[in-house]
Formats: sequence, structure tokens, C-alpha cells
Amino acid sequence: MTNETRRPDRVAEAIRVEVATFLAEGAKDPRLRGLITVTGVDVTRDLRHAHVYVSVMGTDEERASTVAGLESVASHLRSRVGRALRLRLAPEIDFRVDPTVANAARIESLLAQVRDGKPVEPDDGDFD
Repeated sequence: MTNETRRPDRVAEAIRVEVATFLAEGAKDPRLRGLITVTGVDVTRDLRHAHVYVSVMGTDEERASTVAGLESVASHLRSRVGRALRLRLAPEIDFRVDPTVANAARIESLLAQVRDGKPVEPDDGDFD
């Protein structure tokens, strides 16, 4: 395997770290509420587009607000990523909600109810 085929993976990991650092340092957008976790990044082979997967813990209102805030800071993050990684052309950043962390929390809650002998609440069975 050549280094060229691994480059998108290295760039994706570097973007994940850079976005997580930006969010941890306290991005100033008031719409960014709730606990935001960067779960992964997919970068196209030509490095022009990056899909950043985030998990947002909080209410539906906080989740919607956070997604709107992330979309508004995407262009700022693009320039920050370009400078940090010294890329000639920084990738377009697209945020996508990753429901796996919320689903895991729901499953843990259900398992705890079963362990404690409590009745399990009926659910529509849809995990986002």
C-alpha cells in the first residue's frame, strides 16, 4: 500500500483533532449547546470534501441549535484546518449528526431498567 492511498485517512484524523480542539476551546457561537462529540471524519480521495460526524447530547432543541451553529462556523473551521494542516486547498466541511452515542445511551438506560426489574417503557423502536 502506498502512502498516497493512506493520505485521506491521515487528513481525516487531523481534521477530527482540529475540529474537536476548536469545540473544546470554547467556540464563541451561542448556538453551540449540549455536549458535542466529534465521532469521525470521512474525506474524499481528492481531499475536497470532509464529512464531520458529530454526536450532540441534549434536547431536540439543543441538537437543532447546535447543528445550525456548526453549519455557520464551517467556513471558519475550513480556513483553520487549511492553515493547521498546511493544505493548498482546504476541504469543504459538512457536518452530519451521528446518532450512535445517543443510541448507546438509550440502550444502557433500557438495560439498567431490565437489571433493576423495572418495567421497560414502550418505544417506537426507531433509533434515529
